[in-house]
Amino acid sequence: MEYLLQVKIGALIGLLLLTLLFGFIPAKVKWFRQTNGSETHRTVLSLISCFAGGVFLAACLLDIIPDYLSDISAALDVQKLETSFPLPEFIIAAGFFTVLILEKTVMHFRERRGAGEERAPLLSGNRNGHGAVTTPDLEDSAHHVHVDFQAHSPFRSFMLFLSLSLHSVFEGLAIGLQSTDSKVLEICIAILVHKSIIVFSLSVKLVQSAVQPAWVAAYIFVFAMMSPLGIAIGISVVEAALTSGALIQAILEGLAAGTFIYITFMEILPHELNSAGKQILKVLFILLGFTIMAALTFLG
Repeated sequence: MEYLLQVKIGALIGLLLLTLLFGFIPAKVKWFRQTNGSETHRTVLSLISCFAGGVFLAACLLDIIPDYLSDISAALDVQKLETSFPLPEFIIAAGFFTVLILEKTVMHFRERRGAGEERAPLLSGNRNGHGAVTTPDLEDSAHHVHVDFQAHSPFRSFMLFLSLSLHSVFEGLAIGLQSTDSKVLEICIAILVHKSIIVFSLSVKLVQSAVQPAWVAAYIFVFAMMSPLGIAIGISVVEAALTSGALIQAILEGLAAGTFIYITFMEILPHELNSAGKQILKVLFILLGFTIMAALTFLG
């Protein structure tokens, strides 16, 4: 086995193990799953969620979308496709509206069946994901609180997982397609740092949603497998000397980017910013998560 192939296989195993490690910390540590702790506990959980929101915002604007625009441009040049229509942006919009239509369709049929599964805990006066008490007479309280009844829904958590998983496949593909061991190691280290923060943040969002613990574990395991899967695909392409499929890959990246935009701006950020208390501190933690990811992107 040649040295380059050994380096790629080592990167595959390293990405798998470290992603599992960082992903299972929030999933397995009981502290992250408590919803009826002290005020300090709830505040810390909220700030961690804000930090995760900043991470996802940076991943969306500084990583996923730029990577996609670069790949789709190169793929269109190879295919010699020229058009005045903003095709790359249209593909992103298609991903956005796909998730929007799917979610609203699911909600429509749930309402018709009278399920009310996600609204019931909020309307019954129970505590939400951060422990804040919510009751039907919030409109009459001294301090009006906006309540997002679909915040942290299982469907949105699944779509977040799906979009991140697709992006992880493409990240792994970038490693598998490299022709030098130094470039493999350089990209692998960058992805290791980046993905460790991403999977930790993803795990926090899944734990705070209504997803069952067994499904959280399954999501984390499958997500951990995505980058190694991309590496394996890249190795196969290099070994088989295949060059086709770049345009299909770019289109899938665009759909994933649109999905990610929807989840970031319609679920993660509004949920925290529309809830009462510690507003300035929340913004600072969102900026902290964004800044760390921006610094990693700049250095990488």
